[in-house]
Amino acid sequence: MNKPASQMIGAAIPRREDPALLKGQGRYTADIALNQPLHIAFLRSPVAAGRIAGIDISEALAAPGVHAVLTGADLPPTTSPDVLPVLEIEGTLPYPMLARERVSCVGEPVAAVFADSPARAADAVDLIALDIEDEDLPEPRRIAQRRWQSGNARQAFDHAAHVVEVETIHPRVAPSPMEPRGVAIRYDAETDGVTIFQSTQTPHRTKTDLMRVLQLDPDRIRIVAPDVGGGFGMKGFAYPEELFATWAALQLKRDVRWIATRSEEFLSAAHGRGLTSRGRLALDAEGRFLALEARIDAPVGNWIAATALMPAFNAGRILPSGYVIPALDIETQVHSHPTPPVGIYRGAGRPEANVILERLIDEAAAVTGRDPLELRKQNLVPVSAMPHDTATGNHLDSGDYAAALDTFAAAADLDALRARRDAIRDAGGIAGLGLAFYVDPSAAGWEYARVTLNADGTAHIATGATQQGHGRLTAFSQIAADALGLPMEAVTLDAGDTGTVAEGVGAVGSRATAIGGSALLEACAKAKAMVEGGAPLPVTAESKYEVAGQAWAFGAYAALVEIDPETGTPRLLRAHAHDDTGVMVNPVQVEGQIRGGFAQAVGETMLEAIALDADGQLLTGSFMDYAMPRADDLPPLALSHSETPSPMNPLGAKGVGEAATTGAPAALINAITDAFRPTGKAPPQMPFSPSRIWDALNA
Repeated sequence: MNKPASQMIGAAIPRREDPALLKGQGRYTADIALNQPLHIAFLRSPVAAGRIAGIDISEALAAPGVHAVLTGADLPPTTSPDVLPVLEIEGTLPYPMLARERVSCVGEPVAAVFADSPARAADAVDLIALDIEDEDLPEPRRIAQRRWQSGNARQAFDHAAHVVEVETIHPRVAPSPMEPRGVAIRYDAETDGVTIFQSTQTPHRTKTDLMRVLQLDPDRIRIVAPDVGGGFGMKGFAYPEELFATWAALQLKRDVRWIATRSEEFLSAAHGRGLTSRGRLALDAEGRFLALEARIDAPVGNWIAATALMPAFNAGRILPSGYVIPALDIETQVHSHPTPPVGIYRGAGRPEANVILERLIDEAAAVTGRDPLELRKQNLVPVSAMPHDTATGNHLDSGDYAAALDTFAAAADLDALRARRDAIRDAGGIAGLGLAFYVDPSAAGWEYARVTLNADGTAHIATGATQQGHGRLTAFSQIAADALGLPMEAVTLDAGDTGTVAEGVGAVGSRATAIGGSALLEACAKAKAMVEGGAPLPVTAESKYEVAGQAWAFGAYAALVEIDPETGTPRLLRAHAHDDTGVMVNPVQVEGQIRGGFAQAVGETMLEAIALDADGQLLTGSFMDYAMPRADDLPPLALSHSETPSPMNPLGAKGVGEAATTGAPAALINAITDAFRPTGKAPPQMPFSPSRIWDALNA
């Protein structure tokens, strides 16, 4: 497929959304006007496992401004939301909006106070007397699993010239969007229904969950996602607190609001990562890959979010990446733990899969004395074999991977980076250079779009692809402007509202531009054909576009790191990102996604880690204890691009939102590992904090 001829698609245009947001004119969940709302504060379990022996709410009920105090005994029987069955599910977990007889995690909601101000609600929570009889923490229980096998892996390992292995423990991380979770709920007495303003990536999924869990008629529910201050996957599903707030609004027949505190986000919002992976790679004497073995264990916490199985699924099925490996033995498992939930976080298993394989390849290069870049090129799927079907069910749609590595090597000037590393070593310092190739799937399934052409020369778009800082208005205006022959300024957008868009998927999986944009392109073509056929304005056309298969972005990352031997402090000196994300609708937004994703990759590898003690108590409950990357933690990052249009959608676009979080972590880990090789010491596990590095250097 060729890149479409256009004026606006591909133009580096500043985002239309930014002026209002920069002036403080955004409208977030906490800004929604309500009619004398009741504010919710939750009493949360102080222990990870126990039986509720008693709960006395009398003092809280008598507190100033308190309207109601509810406990699990007040709730009707409920069911759990649907879970995407991407793995073979062996067990289920309760989904308690409020704990009933037992608690299963520190931070689980036990009671809720409704008051006329957030402060009064929080004060009244302290007046509730909760008696819990502690119990032993349950052992982890397997919830789901899957195994992929091809060829004879055992025989390949037995006869290999070289076998390398690695183990990686990915720390839990707190996604930490700027805006915490929250709902503002308007009760409508005439319909006995609610309009729920929610900070969410998936308003239609929330509506489905409410219908299932609370058995509500769909006509009584409208979900609106206003401006959303970040999500990163953490807001890709409904939380018990949000569903409880909806039930309470209907029971109390009042407007209600719940805005999570930052402490609540650390304690009860879904964490990311947390997987443990072990891998082995077999090679012959010429450096050809023979077999890959991988074992992945993923946590889900004390309840299962709709997409909670995706990290474990992706961590397995993304393998063997873009490489030719004749024999595979890959198994992934999911276990429950009495801890806060774990769900999808930018990349959702793709970074973990890439780390397994790219670490193994760097180990193989070190063992065999081969150049890491050439070893990769030798084993990549050749362009003559594209499109390529993998043994784990992937259809790699397009790309010349080896050529991309050549372009990357030249753009990054790998020779200069190696020379700088070697100069530091020659002077007695500790330095390392890490590389990583990646492939990144995006754009699965369908999305909805509707276009209305008006007599005044304007067009209005409605889409199921929500936004939380992506610049959806800008990119979709560019697509519509080209398709309809209108200026961008004539295009308006409606997104994230189940009342105006009957169906949609939302913003997850780097899918909105490739699928939502393709749905928009198709709807625009229909509307234009109606006008050309003589239909009077206004005309409206819609599309529910489903892609034939996933579009696979690909690229490579490099990182140069220096370590202070006296303190263990790592300093990232340089980094380079080369990404092929298909047709770029707006290069400005592509660059923003890559830089933002790279910052999060630095955070998870170098700084961030949720810490829980043996009793399930959270030890990192604020930014005083949890290290987020700052500007001076980030190295100079150079970017280069290639554009291989995807044949899987009419735009030719591929996802970019998770490209950097997929490709960069492996390069950063490989850089630290390379720095340790001359020392003869084993590198620590992530995050690569100064104390961990110092301990490893002095072991």
